Amino acid sequence: MGVRISGIALPSRTPVSFVVDGERLRASGESTSDDLWLLPGLVDVHSHPGMEAPGDAYDHELFRRHMLAHRAAGVLTVRSPGSPDPLLDRADDPDLPRLARGGRWLATPGRFFEGYGRRVTEDELPLAAAEDSVAGWCKVIGDWMPDDPPVPLDVLTATVEAVHAVGGRVAVHCQTAEGCRNAVLAGADSLEHGMHLDHSLLPRMAAQGMAFVPTLTAIGKTRENLDKSKDPRFKEWILSGWEHAFPTVHAAHEAGVTVLAGSDSKPCGEIAGEIAWLIKAGMPVEAAIGAGSWTARSWLGLPGLVDGGFADVVAYEADPVEDPSVLLRPKRIVLRGNVIA
Repeated sequence: MGVRISGIALPSRTPVSFVVDGERLRASGESTSDDLWLLPGLVDVHSHPGMEAPGDAYDHELFRRHMLAHRAAGVLTVRSPGSPDPLLDRADDPDLPRLARGGRWLATPGRFFEGYGRRVTEDELPLAAAEDSVAGWCKVIGDWMPDDPPVPLDVLTATVEAVHAVGGRVAVHCQTAEGCRNAVLAGADSLEHGMHLDHSLLPRMAAQGMAFVPTLTAIGKTRENLDKSKDPRFKEWILSGWEHAFPTVHAAHEAGVTVLAGSDSKPCGEIAGEIAWLIKAGMPVEAAIGAGSWTARSWLGLPGLVDGGFADVVAYEADPVEDPSVLLRPKRIVLRGNVIA
């Protein structure tokens, strides 16, 4: 037994006191007087550490720097839905946030950046997805540019079924209305981006337990750089998608869809900014923080601040629900039982 952690736990808002036992929390049974607010670590469910820009080869030293930037921001779990890293079973580094691996991007002809990701035909996609999901997740590029056809519904359905049969989960990149529709009807586990998602699909997403990761930070940065594009159709598509994204987040939350926070951008460690975008889009503050913390952890199968849970804790000097800006200023960070800051 070692480090003591006391404060007000979110989301329960109850006083707690733990001692660290290895990588686990153990309830101490003592009263708490620490005036700190505790989260079970922040979570970025859509990040690509190890590369700066599409087309870059995987760089493990860069991966470490990216993950350390996440850690410094209080992000103690990262899901990487798509990576250029060929070693899908790379061991966790105990100094770095926990990693939910997503395999390589699985891209069929005419979709995704040229020569990037694992290139497969539509016929090969179900088997390839099952192979890549051995780490838990696989990532399918479900559509691409605004006028490109998405992966056909029957192919995507077969892919989801193949992955589920081996115990994996499927994240689908989709931004067009038809691509989003196919991802939902195919029964995928998460819909990434969803700029032009039809709101009539939201009740089905909620019923299926499908998560929605709107990546507003990334879409916003694309919008800011539209002057570099010479394609007027692409510009119109991004602008209309940006305007559609905000009411979609609000409608998704209201429909009972699990909305999660994923930055999909560099520099790493910007999840507090993504949470701020979710709040601006109309999510209640507590729900938006949960989207980047306890809700995301639960969805990934990780415990919160409970006896026997992981000793992953971020402490703040004020209540983040009352003042979300404190998420930018963690007072104390404990990862796998080790005090980081």
